[in-house]
Amino acid sequence: MLAVLAPGQGSQKPGFLTPWLALPGAEARLRWWSVLAGVDLVHLGTEAGAEEIKDTAKTQPLLVAAALLTAEQLPMYDATVFAGHSVGELAAATMAGVFSSEAAVTLAAVRGREMAAACALERTGMSAILGGDPDEVIAAIEAAGLVPANRNGAGQVVAAGSLPGLEKLTANPPARARIISLQVAGAFHTPYMAPAEEALAAISAGVTTANPTRMLLSNRDGVAVDHGPTMLQRLVRQVTAPVRWDLCMATLADLGVTAVIELAPAGTLAGLIKRTIKGIEIVSVNTPDDLAAARDVFARHGSPVPTHEPHPQFSVVLSTAAGTFTPADGLVEGTEVGDGQRIGAVQTPQGPVDVTAHGAGTLAEWLVTPDDPVAPGQPLARIGDQL
Repeated sequence: MLAVLAPGQGSQKPGFLTPWLALPGAEARLRWWSVLAGVDLVHLGTEAGAEEIKDTAKTQPLLVAAALLTAEQLPMYDATVFAGHSVGELAAATMAGVFSSEAAVTLAAVRGREMAAACALERTGMSAILGGDPDEVIAAIEAAGLVPANRNGAGQVVAAGSLPGLEKLTANPPARARIISLQVAGAFHTPYMAPAEEALAAISAGVTTANPTRMLLSNRDGVAVDHGPTMLQRLVRQVTAPVRWDLCMATLADLGVTAVIELAPAGTLAGLIKRTIKGIEIVSVNTPDDLAAARDVFARHGSPVPTHEPHPQFSVVLSTAAGTFTPADGLVEGTEVGDGQRIGAVQTPQGPVDVTAHGAGTLAEWLVTPDDPVAPGQPLARIGDQL
């Protein structure tokens, strides 16, 4: 089973797209996406220095365009699973068939531009915590008034929030842990990014989606989402929600993935996979010279013919309102539910808002308990395909 991964911000390197422009049509493709993004992707990927491509407004569309440009050189129809880290999820969703490459690049440009603007509103930052007991690390982050914005697995957690909070964390680090201050514009994947989420939501309302044609994992909780509108909503919410790459890797392991290909600019996710999942074949695609090895992996681990064997396919039902959640009477885990069936309601000051399933399947797991407070976009239940 083959998984294809798209990297996130921080993986870019000066000039990393230069060798790709020698491929037929590559430069024209980048120039077309540049028009949509409002930035010169050819310049950013070839001539721009490290400081320029560190600008969030430029980095995010550049990374999505790079992953998609790489993907167009490979037989993506043979892949089984797609996942992306942070902004890389936009590229993963495109490869899985949720929306077009044009939509992905446009969303990445808006996302990057608005996140950069949100960073300018208040001085915030991020720090990586390497090592330490996982529970103690999370406790130390929360004690400093920060958010565990990235849980990347392999002993790596990124804390984000106010600069005083980060200073407090550095002064009181968890035992056996090392803290590294990250050179980023602000506290990504925290409530500080709320204005960016709002702006992205307004744009995303005009995006046409389709259901994924392959398994697509979500950074929110590592689950596979098989409903296009739900995935788009999750991508919007992810701007302020923590990235749970550790859970994505856990899902890859549970699925029995045998090989992973990381698209350009590759290396970061491949390293995390190598340290977390043993016995898996990994190919990092950074230049056209790596395509032969990647195609070989597709040939040996891909799935060109759909299988009828049972495999984990599931989606998550999200809350559409703020309030408290009440499940439908008698609906317990293991119950079969129908497409459009009411599974509960969110009690709001204006009255109850029904929550319905967007596909038939088995209620695999409640993700909240009765009368839990919930927010818009929060996962409520996991529904699996009928086998």
